[in-house]
Amino acid sequence: MATQSPFSFLQGFLQKLPLPKLQPPAWAVHEAQRRIVLTLNHVLMQESEATARLARQKGRVMLVQWRSFSFKLLATPAGLLDLATPEAAPDLVLTMTDESPLALLQMAVRGDRPGVRIEGDVQLAAEVNWLTEHVRWDMEEDLARIMGDVPARTLSQMAQGLVSGLRQFVARAASFIPGKSTP
Repeated sequence: MATQSPFSFLQGFLQKLPLPKLQPPAWAVHEAQRRIVLTLNHVLMQESEATARLARQKGRVMLVQWRSFSFKLLATPAGLLDLATPEAAPDLVLTMTDESPLALLQMAVRGDRPGVRIEGDVQLAAEVNWLTEHVRWDMEEDLARIMGDVPARTLSQMAQGLVSGLRQFVARAASFIPGKSTP
């Protein structure tokens, strides 16, 4: 039996609401892109195989797109990433197919990967796929370097509990989406 959420009217209202298209300033976009690159490089440096694989792709450019946001990444000889120049021709285009930020958040909470359309060089795509499959950020280890083992472990356990609670919430909330049946 399908159960309709009492808030389904709100979902339709929000989708039809004309919101202004706000564009962040160019300096803020560039700074956000730099922070993303720094974070990716931090994670890549923890895995020697990842940097070795990326070093083999030196000089290759990847265009990452989601909605109206995009940036180009350049594989460096050190096996890390840098921002490519805007005029650089991409060898690989990665376009996130899910437009909804809410859907992306739900997938992240469930631990699922977002849908991505891939166009371009097959070898580079295979290396990027390997990276996404095998490289993980050990946040607890990074926190332990800053605050010690015990506080880092405690914070990590709290975060895992929060993620678990969010997963349960998303699972329950999904059962109230119109057109889906309740368990």
